[in-house]
Amino acid sequence: MTATLGRAAFAALGTTAEVYTADDAALARAVELLEDELAAIDVACSRFRPDSEISLLHERAGRPVRVSRLLARALAVSLDAARATDGLVDPTVGTAVRRLGYDQDFALVAPDSDQPPRPPVAAPGWWRVALDEQERFALLPRGIDLDLGATAKALAADLAAARISAETGCGVLVNLGGDLRVAGQAPPGGWLLRVCDDHAAAPDQAGPMVTVESGAVATSSTTVRSWRRAGRQLHHVVDPRTGDVAAAVWRTVTVAAATCVEANTATTAALVLGHDAPDWLSDLRLPARLVAVDGAVLTLGGWPADEAGCGG
Repeated sequence: MTATLGRAAFAALGTTAEVYTADDAALARAVELLEDELAAIDVACSRFRPDSEISLLHERAGRPVRVSRLLARALAVSLDAARATDGLVDPTVGTAVRRLGYDQDFALVAPDSDQPPRPPVAAPGWWRVALDEQERFALLPRGIDLDLGATAKALAADLAAARISAETGCGVLVNLGGDLRVAGQAPPGGWLLRVCDDHAAAPDQAGPMVTVESGAVATSSTTVRSWRRAGRQLHHVVDPRTGDVAAAVWRTVTVAAATCVEANTATTAALVLGHDAPDWLSDLRLPARLVAVDGAVLTLGGWPADEAGCGG
C-alpha cells in the first residue's frame, strides 16, 4: 500500500510554515516538532520580542554575554554567511533595516505611508561581533543592532527537517516562507515543487515545477515583504554596504544547495549583487534561477533549462 502524503501549514515567524511528510501517519508529530523548533528560534533570535535573547544581547552591548546553544549556533551561522559573502549578507544591518521602516513584525508594518524613510546608514560590519561558540559567549559592541533574518529562518528549516525525520523515521519537507529543506527518504519521484515569487501563492499560480530529493531550495524575492514610504517602493533585502535596499535588478532568486542556510545565503547575496550576481553564482556552481524585474529568466549551475526537475 502506498503511503499518503501529509501536509500542515500555520503562521509562524511572520510568515507561513509548512510541513509535508512522506507518510500521513507521521504528520501530527511532525507538526509538534516543527512548532517546538520555531518557538525556540523565535525566543533566541527575534528582534521584535523584548524578551528574546537578541534583545537581551542588545541591552548588554559592550560586555560579554553567555548565550544559549541555539543563539550561539545562529550567531555563528550568520557570521559564517557574512564571511563567505565578503559582507554581502551581514547580521549588523539591524539599524539600516529599521531606518527603512521595517521596525516591527512585518504584519504590523504599514504598507504605505507619506512619511519618508530615514537616511540609510551602512552596516557597521560583521567582524565587529565577537563570538566564542564553544564557550557560548558573545560580545556585541555598543551601537550595533543585529538582524539575523537572512539566516535564522533558514537555520530553523535545516534544524526542524533533520529533527522531524530523525524522530519520526519519515521523509519530510519543511518550508518556512520560501526556505525549504528536505530530510529522510523522499516519496517516489521526489518532492514536487512550484517555484514562484511568493511562497504563499495559490498552488495553481504559474511557475516552473521542479523535483527535489535531498538538500534544500531557497527563494528570496523583493516582491514579498515590501512597503512604500513617500511614494518609494522598499523591501526587506538591504545592501549592507549602503544601508539602502538592494538595487532593482532581480525580483526573485532561487538556489538549490546542500543546506537551507547555504541556499538562502546565496539568494540574498545575489539580490544584493545585482548585475554581478550571475558571475558570482556561477563560481559557486550551485543550481540557480534568477528572474529579472522585467520577467526575463536566467538559469545557472545546472538548473534545468526546461525546469522539469532539479536534484538537491
